[in-house]
Amino acid sequence: MDRRKSMNVTFKRYRLLDGSEMDLLSRVGDGNIIRLFDKTPFPRKHDDVVCPHFFQLACISGCAYNCSYCYLKGTFRFWQKDDGRIPLHKKDLHQIDSAIGEFLKLDIPRVVLNTSELADGLQVEIDFYGQPFSVFLMKHFQGTQHKLLFLSKGTYVKNFLENEWQENVILSWSLNAYSVADRWEKLAPIVQDRLWAAKQVFDRGYEVRLRIDPMVAVEGYEKDYQDLVDSVFSLFEPARITLGCLRGLPATIARAKDKSWVSYLAERSNWGGKPSIESRFSLYSTVIEHLKDEHGYGNVAVCKDTLAVWALLEKRFGLDFRKIRCNCIA
Repeated sequence: MDRRKSMNVTFKRYRLLDGSEMDLLSRVGDGNIIRLFDKTPFPRKHDDVVCPHFFQLACISGCAYNCSYCYLKGTFRFWQKDDGRIPLHKKDLHQIDSAIGEFLKLDIPRVVLNTSELADGLQVEIDFYGQPFSVFLMKHFQGTQHKLLFLSKGTYVKNFLENEWQENVILSWSLNAYSVADRWEKLAPIVQDRLWAAKQVFDRGYEVRLRIDPMVAVEGYEKDYQDLVDSVFSLFEPARITLGCLRGLPATIARAKDKSWVSYLAERSNWGGKPSIESRFSLYSTVIEHLKDEHGYGNVAVCKDTLAVWALLEKRFGLDFRKIRCNCIA
């Protein structure tokens, strides 16, 4: 009997960004809990976005921070509340346990499982089936070869500080220029508090990554984003920094109450509306140059931007999308 079929898992052949092909795990069971994010096809046209496939561990969905431009507004997996969208966990705990158990039986190379593609990774730390989300997951993953990625705007890192999970956990924070966060991320913790939380786990030996995303070309953005970078490096040096700009998916725009950010969109891609290529390149260049010149740092990638932008980044900075090392992958 085929071992893969008997374990109720599905493998598919994918073309990777470097042009090679490989059989990768596509999903465990029906893919409701563990699956490969493969919605971004291999980029061929100038307006195709670049995004390597990454693994999702989808136990939770929703976010109460209710940021104006958040893509989660375009999904319909959670309840609407007056103060935003509350995080929910999948109703069947047995299904979650079973999917993780099947995954851990697989003889595959180490992967990073993104726990936060459909949610804020720290918002259910207080109660996930009566226990912290991280504690529940680490009962399964601690001591394995795999890593879990928690992406958040939150600050509740108590459980990571009290446990020795460094070998199996990556913590990543979503940041923005102070002016942008104050305008469109009003319910989220302030940027300074996010950075302090990140420093605490960094000091305990955890790998910390950052996403500066979505960048917006507000008035004075050059100094605003340079100031943000300086604030980061005054506290710690992240393992990776991934940059991104606005992605105006139609469903996101339709469900956003504050649509003021939509005025910054000027072009189309196969992943929604985007600011002009000149604006995006200027935003990225501002940060990449400042990182290099002021901090000697070069571990940078961009998220879900087009081949056309990557061509400019390669010409200017030598960045090659075929060798991308971004937030959600190993």
